[in-house]
Order: sequence, then structure tokens, then C-alpha cells
Amino acid sequence: MRYEGPIYRPPSEADSLLIQATVGCPNNCCTFCMVYKDGIKYKVRPVEDIKQDMHEAVDKYGEYVRTLFFPAGNTIAMKTDELCEICQYARDLFPNLERITVYGSSQYIVRKGSEGMKKLAKAGLSRIHVGLETGDDEILGLIKKGTDSEKQIAAGKYVMDAGIELSLYVILGIGGKERTRQHARETARVLNQISPDFIRLRTFVPKKNTPLLKDVMDGTFVMLSPHAVLRETAEIIKRLEVNSYLTSDHYTNYINIEGQLPAAKERMLQIIEAALRKNENQFRPFYVGEQ
Repeated sequence: MRYEGPIYRPPSEADSLLIQATVGCPNNCCTFCMVYKDGIKYKVRPVEDIKQDMHEAVDKYGEYVRTLFFPAGNTIAMKTDELCEICQYARDLFPNLERITVYGSSQYIVRKGSEGMKKLAKAGLSRIHVGLETGDDEILGLIKKGTDSEKQIAAGKYVMDAGIELSLYVILGIGGKERTRQHARETARVLNQISPDFIRLRTFVPKKNTPLLKDVMDGTFVMLSPHAVLRETAEIIKRLEVNSYLTSDHYTNYINIEGQLPAAKERMLQIIEAALRKNENQFRPFYVGEQ
């Protein structure tokens, strides 16, 4: 099996077979992301090469493969027919395959539309991880996400209506001190209109070699303190009216909260309230991320 450039996968795909379908990210402008800033150009690998790698994997792992993840950063941007072809091929090849997953940003999902997503679902694509980051249009513009809340909502609905599982990622603190209220309010608004299967929380950590780190260092972006991040988290959760599993399954977070909403809402808020009673020096210190 062959790999090119950085290969990242979500924590929830830790046990998945990784077969690279694309290289890099077609957007690669997000000011908070360092992953592909070293000159890696986006491209789609030839379908026959992807199939050859799957053949090699089935020879090695065969019946043990139950989940498959197709990196890299935005595989949903592949041509729909090509992505359908490799999904169906994987379904035919691995006898016990239960799930096929990709990363995908809303602007590329929207281009496929409702029919494209239904076609992918029929071919076997069963989960998409999408970086929502925020529902606030001003923040989305500042971080150069390449999308807006209207596209995010449309994309989320296309995925959910197609019967594909949707994991949406929220970055706590991505609006800084200046827009924390707007970030909480607008993110909850967008999540409520989509009601994804999963809401996954990450806390903003400035990464090396990124524009946002420069803004942090020169003071134009004021990061939230641990308590402010927790208050922002509580504000988002209070506003949620979704049937989603919320989890903070990431090392950047100050506390762990998870559970099925709406049932777990009050318990989560109680955990946050208890954490707010701790001194801030009990939480992890500021650091610059290197991966």
C-alpha cells in the first residue's frame, strides 16, 4: 500500500484500514490548519492505483477489515462516479466491511447535491467527517474556510437525507475573545438545523506555521482562557435542540463530556459547572501544536 503526504484520520477511525484516495486538500486555505501547508498539492489518485492498494490490503488483512477510511483531507471532492467506484469495489472486496468513511467539507458536498449524496450512499459510503468549525459567517470568512453557514446547512441536510452518518466538528474558541458569543449562538443555530449523528468538540490550539498562530502572537487574536472555553461550551449546549451524540473525543479539550442529546444535556452542563469551580491553573497550559 502506498501513501503520499501527511495521512490524518479522526480518533474514531483508529481501527480503520487506511487506503489513500486523495493527496492534500483542495481548499488548503484555513488559517488554523498546518497539515498541508508544506507545499503538498491536492490531487486524486488514479482509481486503478486505489484498487491495487485495496487488493494488497485484502491479501494481508482480509476478513479482519470492518471499517475503511479513505484519506486524505477532502476525499469527498473526488468525482462522484470515481468515489462511488472505489466504495463499491471495497464493498465487494472485503467480506466483513461494515463502514466506509471520508473527510469532506461542505462546499464540496453541496456541489454533489442531494442526488450525488444518495448515489454515494447506494455505493456504500456510510460516514462523512465534516469540519463545521463554527456557524458564524464572519468567523468562517476570517479563518478562510471556503464556505458559509448556508452551505453548511445544505450540505448537512444532503448527507443526512441520503442516510449517510454525519460527524460535525466544532472548534471551541475559534472566534477568540471578540466573537465567543456569536460563535456559540451561530454554531448552535446551524447544528439545530442539521441535527447530525455526531457533534465532536475540539478546542482551538494555535499550530505552528499557520496564519492564526501569527495573529495570536501579535495580539490581534485573543485566545479564550480555559474558563472562557468552558463557558462557551455551555452556551452552545444550552442552545442545542438536536438528536445527536456529542463527544469531546480529542486531546485539545479541557474536560471530557459526552452523551446522547437531548437526554444528556443537563448532566453535561453540571460537569461544566463543576469544572468552572476549579482554578484555571489546574487545566493544561497554553502550547503551540506541532501536528
